[in-house]
Amino acid sequence: MKIHLFQELLALNEEFGHVIHGLERMEHEPTYKKEMIRRAKAHVKSAQVEANRQFFGEFDAIVEIDAIGAYQFLRDHKKRITDSDDIYLEIKQREEARKAKGLPRRVVILPDWDYNDEKRYEQEQVEKEKARRQQASKEGKEART
Repeated sequence: MKIHLFQELLALNEEFGHVIHGLERMEHEPTYKKEMIRRAKAHVKSAQVEANRQFFGEFDAIVEIDAIGAYQFLRDHKKRITDSDDIYLEIKQREEARKAKGLPRRVVILPDWDYNDEKRYEQEQVEKEKARRQQASKEGKEART
């Protein structure tokens, strides 16, 4: 949050208050025309309202930008401190809670599952596919000759 902006707005409003107070004192002096002082006071109050309106109109955007920044910081922080196995444990706990309530499973958790097993399986599949293609190209060459 940009506190210095609030401080500047407060200082501006205090200065408007000083001007209005000075005009009110002048209003009581017989030297000045009351109508002229009242008109000046109305202009000062109008300027004050417009300055506040403009600040708070832009304040929404400032707060939104700060909120987005805070959300991104929190998300990045969670990513840094979260272990990938935590997700697995969290899902497992949720599924156990659903089971205890008698609700159907949403996710099937494989016993003794290991992420590296999946990588090995994918590599094996790639190697099998290469071998199958090589075999098919050999058979194609032999058929042509």
